Amino acid sequence: MKRFLLTLCSFFLILSASAEVKYVFYFIGDGMGTNQVMLAEMYRSAIEGQPLGRVQTLMTTFPYSGHASTYSKSNGITDSAAAGTCLATGTKTKNGMLGLDQDSARLTTIAEELKAQNWGIGIMTTVAIDHATPAAFYAHVPKRSKYYEIGEQLTESNFDFFGGAGFHYPQGKKDDKKVNLYRLAEEKGYTIARGYEEARQIINLKSSIINKLIMVQPCDTGMNHGSNLNYRIDQKAGDLTLAQIVGTAIPFLEKRYNKFFMMVEGGMIDYACHGDDAATAIGEVWDMNDAMQIAYEFYLTHPDETLIVVTADHETGGLALGNSDYTLYLDLLKNQKCSAWILSDRFSQLFDGKKKPSWEAVKDIYRQSLGFWDTVEISADEEKALVALYKAACKGKAKDTKNMYKSVNALGDAGIALLNKKAHVGWTTRAHSAHAVPVFAIGANAHLFTGWHDNSDLVPLLRKAIQ
Repeated sequence: MKRFLLTLCSFFLILSASAEVKYVFYFIGDGMGTNQVMLAEMYRSAIEGQPLGRVQTLMTTFPYSGHASTYSKSNGITDSAAAGTCLATGTKTKNGMLGLDQDSARLTTIAEELKAQNWGIGIMTTVAIDHATPAAFYAHVPKRSKYYEIGEQLTESNFDFFGGAGFHYPQGKKDDKKVNLYRLAEEKGYTIARGYEEARQIINLKSSIINKLIMVQPCDTGMNHGSNLNYRIDQKAGDLTLAQIVGTAIPFLEKRYNKFFMMVEGGMIDYACHGDDAATAIGEVWDMNDAMQIAYEFYLTHPDETLIVVTADHETGGLALGNSDYTLYLDLLKNQKCSAWILSDRFSQLFDGKKKPSWEAVKDIYRQSLGFWDTVEISADEEKALVALYKAACKGKAKDTKNMYKSVNALGDAGIALLNKKAHVGWTTRAHSAHAVPVFAIGANAHLFTGWHDNSDLVPLLRKAIQ
């Protein structure tokens, strides 16, 4: 009987290996290690009164899973450029380099390969469309900071759909004589849609004459237009979301091509973890989960032709679940009502005038933003430490905390750190770590992604799955 079952399993594996893959979704959670996924699930379970981990993200329900190491050619700890290049090409390179190998030779990405075979290509993210991970699929530059050059290469890629926050510096950093990248994109045949509603209107009214689309957030939303969409925890009505971008891209590509490839990045997980901001990171994992749900619904209508692969470029923050004993108090994180970025801005604005604010005014921000004293118990010693920091701020001696993306007000940073500590969430760094990252897969030939991998294995596995 056992031999019969093994034979039957082998038969079905052979059948699945012969499936023709026509639709590929490649999800990359920037900064999303295994513990980021666990934190999101355990938090949701806690606030819904379920056993910890019972409320799952979509990715952990996929039938095939594994892990991948992430070191780069130059460093034991990769940056997003080297990791993105590896996830796009299957070749490791040095930190900071995009689309080039360690000797600066041009690499061909999986997206470029498939475009040459007449696949529709979509690249989308919650950060700038010229940021490291999305750029790794179309750009070839020695330094990830060459944003204008990356943007030029985006317009020349001939890829069909881009979605995200926009360009970092559409006019160039200091040279206002450069051609605006949006105008350059339009000259290359792209239609620009600002926001979800405008994208829908453009597609509905002009669908037959639009071949290439760039979908970005409206100018009046986002913490820093061009750099990122709003965090989920800070989103307001009308803000562009990753789920909306994916939901726009699927029918756009499906109408024009028999096959398509989409890279979808949850880029703001990384931003939150660079700030050691657990509550905000949780929201970003679930935000990518919502976008994944859109792809999964498409998979359900094309189960024999669709492949969904989920992974990460690296882990950020050295996240640890537990910092003292065998308990977690993740439900305390529900008291955080805004990201560390917004909290920082609130404190900065409070101290912006000539007259120094009162301690009560500072406490009010902590109460409204983090629930301190009202629903989160603050001990006398903890309050004493916050008061000392407040007095230092009044004297101009409280130093902001810097991470890769933003300098955060000391009072805001201290509040986030205290709430994390109370929830028993720990961090070892404000940068990347060498942690392995998860790999999840479902659909045609998804079994290929089971087990332990290096990140350089994933593109060869994608090629094998598609052939």
